[in-house]
Amino acid sequence: MSELLNELLAKPIGPAVPARQTDPEKDFTRQIEIKGDEADVTVRGESFEDNESAATAVLQGQGLDPAGWTVTGLRSSEWTMANGDTGVSTRFTFARKSVSVAMDRPAIDELLAAIDSTPTVPTEAGPRVDDEPATFIVALGDMQFGKIDGDGVEGTLQRTIDCLNEAAELLGVYRYRYAIDHVHIAWLGDHVEGFVSQGGANTWRTQLTLNEQIRLTRRVMLHALLLFAPLADRVTMVAVPGNHGEAVRFMGKGVTRYDDSHDTESLIAVKDAADLNPERFGHVEFFVPATDELTVVVECSGTVVAHAHGHQFRPGKHFEWWKGQAFGRSSAMHQADVLLAGHLHHEFIEGDGPRTFIQVPSMESESTWYRHSKGAEGAPGLIVAVAKDGRIPVKEVVSQ
Repeated sequence: MSELLNELLAKPIGPAVPARQTDPEKDFTRQIEIKGDEADVTVRGESFEDNESAATAVLQGQGLDPAGWTVTGLRSSEWTMANGDTGVSTRFTFARKSVSVAMDRPAIDELLAAIDSTPTVPTEAGPRVDDEPATFIVALGDMQFGKIDGDGVEGTLQRTIDCLNEAAELLGVYRYRYAIDHVHIAWLGDHVEGFVSQGGANTWRTQLTLNEQIRLTRRVMLHALLLFAPLADRVTMVAVPGNHGEAVRFMGKGVTRYDDSHDTESLIAVKDAADLNPERFGHVEFFVPATDELTVVVECSGTVVAHAHGHQFRPGKHFEWWKGQAFGRSSAMHQADVLLAGHLHHEFIEGDGPRTFIQVPSMESESTWYRHSKGAEGAPGLIVAVAKDGRIPVKEVVSQ
């Protein structure tokens, strides 16, 4: 290099520090670092063989069964001990032995067969009351299909199907009281577990591929369409994006539009299928957020119903967020009588004057992390409600 280049690249390097005096007993170090299904163990001894057995002992010391781990890499180097002898420092990289997730995961064909085999509700469910029109609302979210927690994918799927079927039966019950001519189904997000949440830290605990999670979501939505379409003169279905359903994140952040979501795309796919048979489904309307938006507002028998997943606002701050949204002139939130949301996995209903906030429980049975953190177990289900004239006179939890 030229003198000029060397001068410009010169760095103020710190002064050399004399090597410390070593103690062979203290300097036979053992270090372990565990990251998910990988563990790095560094040991120092007199020979490689000594280090190999010492590394196994380190795993045992951390409560890990060495039989469940296998060495996938190592780096070994020599060092001079205080007595002048040569020692060996070795870093072992262990990986948890692959207990094939594919073998443990539920058979996707069996899950889909569970949907196909579920009975349908009689077409003419309930009487037709002569009164002002009303809307029957079915609100659900947070299936997080693919997640291993609680009773897993099978439990969540069966619960979702059973609750939808029971909701259809309740439609017939409520028709003895209300002139229901409109059924509204609200899909409130996080229907897939996905692989973007917590920077992908949930990957090992997710049993289904992303496409399988989306397929389950799409076919559950299709089941709801087939179930409710014959039961009302007008049927509407809404889907909003959840945080787990985000299509893409880079370095833990969303990098595409806010409406880029597997939760909403699943409903769009169902709409595309329904459009192929306008004679059967021409009375069914589908709604997702506009470009780069997160909310949808739909009129239901004189009651304006807003939909959001709930990750936009902090727990307990739903009305503050709602007021802020309503302040914007371009937002339809100022017209909303009801706000439906999910995200926090438990039922919560609160009124503020004529307005009502309804937070649905999750459909998954529990979040194991939350149970470990707070002790609370899940109380899964969906919510059915009756809307008319700006009010929600009926709200009921359907659970299995």
